Amino acid sequence: MLGVDRRWGPPSRDAPGEPRHRQRSLPVMPVLVGGTVSRPSESRVDPDVDLRVPADRAELTAHPAAVLGVIATGGALGALARAGAQAAVPHPPTGFPWATFGVNVLGCLLIGALMAVLTTRPAGPLVRPFLGVGVLGGFTTFSAYAVDAQHLVAAGVPGTALAYLAATVLAALLAVAAGDALTGRLLALRGGAAR
Repeated sequence: MLGVDRRWGPPSRDAPGEPRHRQRSLPVMPVLVGGTVSRPSESRVDPDVDLRVPADRAELTAHPAAVLGVIATGGALGALARAGAQAAVPHPPTGFPWATFGVNVLGCLLIGALMAVLTTRPAGPLVRPFLGVGVLGGFTTFSAYAVDAQHLVAAGVPGTALAYLAATVLAALLAVAAGDALTGRLLALRGGAAR
C-alpha cells in the first residue's frame, strides 16, 4: 500500500456528544505520469459523492420526497429545453447532429460552473438536486447521443458517426473543466474584490 487518503478516514465530531462514524480508509491509487508514479491531484468534486458520510447525504435524510420532487421537476424542465433545441436545429439523416452536440456541451459547461459555485458558496439542500441532477441531467442526453450515432451508421456515414462520438466526449470533458475553472476564477476575483 502506497499510502492512505485521509479524506476517507474517520471524520471528526461535528457537534459535542455526536458519535464518531467509523469508515475504513481506502488506499490511494498511484498514477503513472511521464514514467514516474505520483499521487492523483486534489481536484474539486461534487461535495455529496460519498454517501457513506452523513454530512454528504444531508439533503436525502432531511427531505427525501422533496429531493425527488425537485429532481423530477428539474428533469422535466431540462428535457423540454433540450427538445426545444433539437426541434429548432434539426439535421438531415446524414448530417452532423449539431443540436444534440450543442446541448451536451452546453450542459457540461453549466454542470462544471454549478459545481464550482456550490463548492465555494453552499446553497440550500434542494438547489443541487434541482439544478444539477434535475435541470442539467434532463437537458443533457446520452440516449439521443447514442441514437444519433446509430442513425448515422445506418444512413451510411460511419465516419460522421465516429467523429460525432469522439467530438462529443472530448468537447463535453473540456466543457466541464472549463466551466469549473472559469467559474472558480470569476468567484475568486469577485471574492477578492469584495474584501
